[in-house]
Amino acid sequence: MRQTPYYVFDTDEFAKRAAMIRAALDCKGGRRIPLCFSIKANPFLLHRLPAGLDHVEVCSPGELEICIALGVKPECIIYSGVMKEKCDIERAVSYGAGILTCESIRHATLISEVMLECMSEGAQEAGLVEKKAQVILRLTSGNQFGMSLEDIEYIISHPDEFKGIAVMGIHYYSGTQKSLRKINKDLEKIKSALTMLKDKYSFEPQLVEYGPGLCVEYFEEDWQEKEKQSLDEAAEVLREFAEEYPLGIEMGRFLAASCGKYYTQVKDLKSTGDANYAILDGGIHHLNYFGQRMAMQVPPISIYRAAGVEFTELPDTDYTLCGSLCTVADVLVREVKLKKLELGDVLEFGHCGAYSVTEAPALFLSRQLPAIYAYSKEYGYECLREHIPAAEINLAGKK
Repeated sequence: MRQTPYYVFDTDEFAKRAAMIRAALDCKGGRRIPLCFSIKANPFLLHRLPAGLDHVEVCSPGELEICIALGVKPECIIYSGVMKEKCDIERAVSYGAGILTCESIRHATLISEVMLECMSEGAQEAGLVEKKAQVILRLTSGNQFGMSLEDIEYIISHPDEFKGIAVMGIHYYSGTQKSLRKINKDLEKIKSALTMLKDKYSFEPQLVEYGPGLCVEYFEEDWQEKEKQSLDEAAEVLREFAEEYPLGIEMGRFLAASCGKYYTQVKDLKSTGDANYAILDGGIHHLNYFGQRMAMQVPPISIYRAAGVEFTELPDTDYTLCGSLCTVADVLVREVKLKKLELGDVLEFGHCGAYSVTEAPALFLSRQLPAIYAYSKEYGYECLREHIPAAEINLAGKK
């Protein structure tokens, strides 16, 4: 058994998941709806991107550097993010990012400036063809992301102020874990905006990039059936929308969640009153389930034991599963019935392929960062990251 704690990300499952979504989205007549992976859900899955993906959404300079280091094709990148500086845009443009998003008029101004400067610098080269940045304008859903429809109108109606960009479409995302009713509401809002833009400015999008935010069933035994049902229901209305507009779909959580497992070892066992506590070498600084409330929901859990008594011979016992942090908040599961645990048992937590590896507060209390492995039948286990001592990151600089 590998040293705990660690994650394993199954790239075969990732490819299977992408293929399932791809099949659901394909329209009659062979039209293909482009599928984009939002890598903020799990940048380690970039290690082996499946063929069913057309784009990756990159939302920070750091994520762009990861893509560059791994050799992700630049034309596949949609460079997004609510805060862009000129140097960030320059880096994305120099790498050749295929599409850039504008979340404000300032974004459009900065991208245009960068492109015009590139044209000016290259004007002396013989045969140089001027090239504008392909951008999509993000429509806000009522928060800090994106911009008002009035701002979108301004950019489209004042092309002379943004000579370095070509507006190719609209981007819209309103959140995660959405119902079909909310998806339909989103699509109506997008249709209304596009109808107005066409009527007033003859604007015809080449791409309508939309994140449906489908539900991931973290705590249900029949999660596969429920998620497939949600996908099929959403795909029906998305295909219908795609008959009228050039739709592209972006997903993060729904693509990645089922690809990940997290392993942590039982280091201590004790009882206080009626409660039985298992103290693990991991914790909430590594594991995060969207929708988990006060640790009351139970995610998929399996137990691994190197040797000893068969589990069938052990009684069921109620446990509170706690992590290694010195805070009462470090409870992974408040109450779960498991076969009686022993020191050294390894618990496997499923459905943690999205966000846990980057979203959990990994540096809290300077515990080591977990190791990370990729798994596939073809390549077996590949170590993507060794354990990292968080103390080295949290240590103030020495004089």
